[in-house]
Amino acid sequence: MHEFRNHIICGDCIDLLSKVEEPFADLIFADPPFNIGYQYDHYKDTLKKDKYLHWTRDWMAASVNVLKPTGSFYIAIGAEYAAHIRIIGEELGLICRNWIIWHYTFGQHGKTKFSRAHAHIFYFAKDEKECTFNDLAVRLPSDRQLIYNDSRANATGKIPDDVWNTYSRVCGTFKERQSWHPCQMPELLLARIIAASSNPGDLVLDPFNGSGTTAAAAMQLGRDYCGLDISENYVENTKIRLEELKGKSRETLFGTLDANEYLELKRLFVEMGFDAAKIIDDDKLLTIFTRQFEIRLNNRKAYDTELIQEVLKDFLVWNKKRQISC
Repeated sequence: MHEFRNHIICGDCIDLLSKVEEPFADLIFADPPFNIGYQYDHYKDTLKKDKYLHWTRDWMAASVNVLKPTGSFYIAIGAEYAAHIRIIGEELGLICRNWIIWHYTFGQHGKTKFSRAHAHIFYFAKDEKECTFNDLAVRLPSDRQLIYNDSRANATGKIPDDVWNTYSRVCGTFKERQSWHPCQMPELLLARIIAASSNPGDLVLDPFNGSGTTAAAAMQLGRDYCGLDISENYVENTKIRLEELKGKSRETLFGTLDANEYLELKRLFVEMGFDAAKIIDDDKLLTIFTRQFEIRLNNRKAYDTELIQEVLKDFLVWNKKRQISC
């Protein structure tokens, strides 16, 4: 579907996707309005419950319509409607592979109840046996490797569990923050989903484009993208964001790394949850980290540990700025 491939399109996702006759999306990620009162530039997030659920079913059905038989469908949602999303997905013939909890830092503080610090991410597929899941792209070093020197350890690492607690919410002062949009998903979280559930050249669709993070992550990981949004402002700003990224993607970082490799190194660093200084100063950790990075990139080439040390020093500065910026 050339009219969707590598385009950010202004329009209603239900109208646009319902008319498609042949499925084209290998992966869909949707972060719809949660119906909790956000004010977007063309939408007030305050529908009555019945109307919101009817609309939710409509956009999910339209998305399923364009999802390939081997495709995967991720949906981020708040606690208020998580159970409804799960049921609607099943009614539409989807298989729920995981109900993921994204536990984030910088949560919303409350005065009358426990503060909320998580969101839900549903991982659906049309066919559980045929869907793409690149386990090597998301594996992490296990405690058997890092702590116990256990010979029984899987040399390729372990698959992460379904509670994701290494991704912070994108604060207003973060460098990746797009000031023109009220809420934004972390780029590295999208990178995990895209790396796991699609292959280079696949098309990743976001029916609620918003700040354009899905398209940005997809492009950096060598996937095609499509973003839909009812806001002309969000569409035009996303196009600017992607054009800026295209310029950066041609840069060579640290002498030999491209932007894709740099993003994946940052993702591994964040997901391991280790202080960069600790990895830099520990030969064993540095070797494990470097090897895990090679595994994630399907052993396309070997990386010198001194190069990885240099990148980690950069991450050390970046992470300190990130931690004090909120």
